[in-house]
Amino acid sequence: MAVLQQRQGLTGNQLKILAMVSMTLDHVGLQLLPQVPLLRILGRLALPIYGYMIAEGCRHTRDRRRYLLRIAALALLCQVVYFLALGSLYQSILVTFTLSICLICAAEHPRHARVLTAAVLLVIGFLCFGLPRILRGTDFAIDYGLWGVLLPAAVYFGKTKSQQLGLLALVLVMLALSYGGIQWFALAALPLLWLYNGRRGRRSIGRLFYWYYPAHLAVIGGIALVLQRL
Repeated sequence: MAVLQQRQGLTGNQLKILAMVSMTLDHVGLQLLPQVPLLRILGRLALPIYGYMIAEGCRHTRDRRRYLLRIAALALLCQVVYFLALGSLYQSILVTFTLSICLICAAEHPRHARVLTAAVLLVIGFLCFGLPRILRGTDFAIDYGLWGVLLPAAVYFGKTKSQQLGLLALVLVMLALSYGGIQWFALAALPLLWLYNGRRGRRSIGRLFYWYYPAHLAVIGGIALVLQRL
């Protein structure tokens, strides 16, 4: 009976696949089918699930520094492509999550946690509020801003599942109050995350989970360019 109970619910892999599908629908709705608002609504599930899994990655990885470098390298690759292809300075969600992991690493430092946390928060504040003013006239912004950065950290520091989801809900509400509109639908991810059983699943899809982000953007962007030329 105990084994059966452990297997009930959703595994990490299942939630990651759900997040990838949701994200794809969101970007299809944004770039290809803006006349179908349902796609953007369904896409609100992606951020909470991705953020929750970033927290899980920080909690369970054997080498947090390597985990940070992997996400940061992928974020840098995306930004270089964005700039070369579109001339855009908008910072992707991978940059947001890189800052989240930096904050978690600073807060967990064995000796200088307070100083490092304060320093990281100052940098995050500058990137979210100061630099956009300096670069006024460009599209520079951190995706989902300060609340997006705080989302995985809030989940990470929750000691129990109830605390994690409660803190996640609080951040999602603050996000919705900041961005309004369909962002409130992100709260629909909470029941799904409550069903998370803490198990990874049979196989690891961690690399696919992160590499899928730039890959699907490239495909959708390519389709959008082709349609514009028809």
